[in-house]
Amino acid sequence: MSELRFDGRVAVITGGGRGLGRAYAELLGRQGARVVVNDLGVSMAGDGTSEDPAGDVVAAIKATGGEAIANRDTVATAEGGRAIIESALDTWGRVDILIHNAGNVRRAPLAEMTAETFRAVLDVHLVGGFNVAQPAFAAMCKAGYGRIVMTTSIGGLYGNYDVAGYTSAKAGLIGLSYSAALEGAPHGVKSNCIVPSAVTRMSEGVDTSQFPPLGPEFVAPAVGWLAHENCNLSGELMIALGGRIARAYLSETKGVWQPEWTMADVDARMAEISDRSEPYSFPVVPTEAGGPHGFMKHLGTSFEMARKGG
Repeated sequence: MSELRFDGRVAVITGGGRGLGRAYAELLGRQGARVVVNDLGVSMAGDGTSEDPAGDVVAAIKATGGEAIANRDTVATAEGGRAIIESALDTWGRVDILIHNAGNVRRAPLAEMTAETFRAVLDVHLVGGFNVAQPAFAAMCKAGYGRIVMTTSIGGLYGNYDVAGYTSAKAGLIGLSYSAALEGAPHGVKSNCIVPSAVTRMSEGVDTSQFPPLGPEFVAPAVGWLAHENCNLSGELMIALGGRIARAYLSETKGVWQPEWTMADVDARMAEISDRSEPYSFPVVPTEAGGPHGFMKHLGTSFEMARKGG
């Protein structure tokens, strides 16, 4: 089976200097993509360091015969996000792939978390995702092609302790990706989320001694496929960790309809409301041209129950 390549494609990877981002950048660079490696080189707390991870990855890509440039703008501002995308457009005249991987973490119990701590994480993950996605998306739609990969998290799906800012931001990125998938469909732009797990700098403070091997190399092929022209998914969630690749999706119980409700009714019928034997799952992007998307299918199903009286 021949390897999938990215010859002629231009990829922008935020947080591309270390860990997962570096694995993505080196994989795409090795397979022919021209890569913008974005990384500030700061600590997980946001403090400046003397390191230049973006430059290091660029050197590694060039050493294998690839093309890459370093970018050190921040995703946390609109100006920085725009500059990151413009570095690709100014250098190569296009942007085909955006992988938003930049991230930080601030740990604190929810009862003690400050607004500043919460916002500092949203600014990088979620607001940062918008700051790079908006200009990249516009350029992709104009060109008639694009692949966007947003990095969500197991925490974004299921929550976690002491990282409310992180889990909230990661859940928000799912909604951002869904909107890009819907609006991008007529323009050849696909947007999906990766749900990765790997032992990286973000794992500091977590006991990983009993974990199986969880290196970035287990995640990079899934991200590479989502970024490739062969990817036929949009508005989806792909899980990758430790050798397992899977897809996650939202489902609803069939639920119960009645013409009027009281709180006592809800209490009495909660077992029926919660019955998972006949679940509904609505695709984000229409499965046929001109068909309803998940939002409208959700409404339509509920409306139909009301019309039929259950």
